[in-house]
Amino acid sequence: MTVVPAALAGWLGALLPAGAEPTVTLHSGIDANGMSSETLVFDVSWREGGEERTAEYIARVVPAAEDFPVLERYALQDQYDTMRIIGELSDVPVPSVGFMEPSGDVLGMPFFLMDRLAGVVPPDMMPYNFGGNWLFDASPEDQRRLQDSTVKALADLHSIPAADEVFAFLDPRQPGATALQRNLARTRAWYEFAVRDLERSPLIDRALRWLESNLPDTTESVLVWGDARLGNVMYVDFEPVGVLDWEMASVGPRELDLSWLIFAHRVFESMTTGFDLPGMPDFMREEDVVARYAELTGVEIGDLTWYHVHSAVNWAVLFMRTGARSIHFGEVERPDDIETLMFHRPLFESLLDGLDAVAP
Repeated sequence: MTVVPAALAGWLGALLPAGAEPTVTLHSGIDANGMSSETLVFDVSWREGGEERTAEYIARVVPAAEDFPVLERYALQDQYDTMRIIGELSDVPVPSVGFMEPSGDVLGMPFFLMDRLAGVVPPDMMPYNFGGNWLFDASPEDQRRLQDSTVKALADLHSIPAADEVFAFLDPRQPGATALQRNLARTRAWYEFAVRDLERSPLIDRALRWLESNLPDTTESVLVWGDARLGNVMYVDFEPVGVLDWEMASVGPRELDLSWLIFAHRVFESMTTGFDLPGMPDFMREEDVVARYAELTGVEIGDLTWYHVHSAVNWAVLFMRTGARSIHFGEVERPDDIETLMFHRPLFESLLDGLDAVAP
């Protein structure tokens, strides 16, 4: 990391006004919740108009192939443009984006800058519902305020008009007559990518067959955040000040995001069982999230089962990929049963068994 500040300073020196002579102070590398792009945290000082100026930035850097990335493709320009457009068209709090470096010549991989925000993020590792953190220790009233304000941010994202046109560049580059079909095809493609370094999962194969046979009949296309979970939101006083991480953004039915928000908490709750922890069973309940969303948008949300199965598959692929990365770097031994890498396996199995129980 010792060469990074000098590289950033040299790059910024060519972009800032003449005589700026920027200096860069690097604070940290990958953030605690990041599982895809690298996050560099740094300050910049420079001279402009005879005055000393400073700024606080985050750099989002595409991971290198040798870092065993979670995703196969990182469309950095799409992430940048998504955040920029959201900031222009809505009140959703996304960080302002700055300079883009698409070539990889400066740090070895492409990156862009965004303003650094002040706030706190619910931890993913260990998950916030495991205890010993600000959200778990908050009062039920503050927990509910965070829940409701997060749902409002999601509702505001989904309310950006003509999303299928404005964010057309996010439509999955996959076959399918509808946005939902293309999103499902993208999920399958991510699974096939994960399989290359492990093996096939009977659970995922079973779930994908059911998803393809029971595809909802919808042509809706809103802006889909794609990774709508609390660990991707920064809060001040239990309200969002930063909606973060847009690697999985897309366009499609709003239920994709609603399910991901609800199911992410279910995944963490399922993990508390093995550790005999109390968890947060009254937090992020589906009925409460859906009711708040309907109140804000006037849109009644129907049965989310299909979308929960889709979320379960994506979580399974995520666990496969992060597990394969841990195996690759010698952090864990390769298991005989790769599905043991899926921390939500009991939840996933129970969800699929429930489908079988109601099948005609």
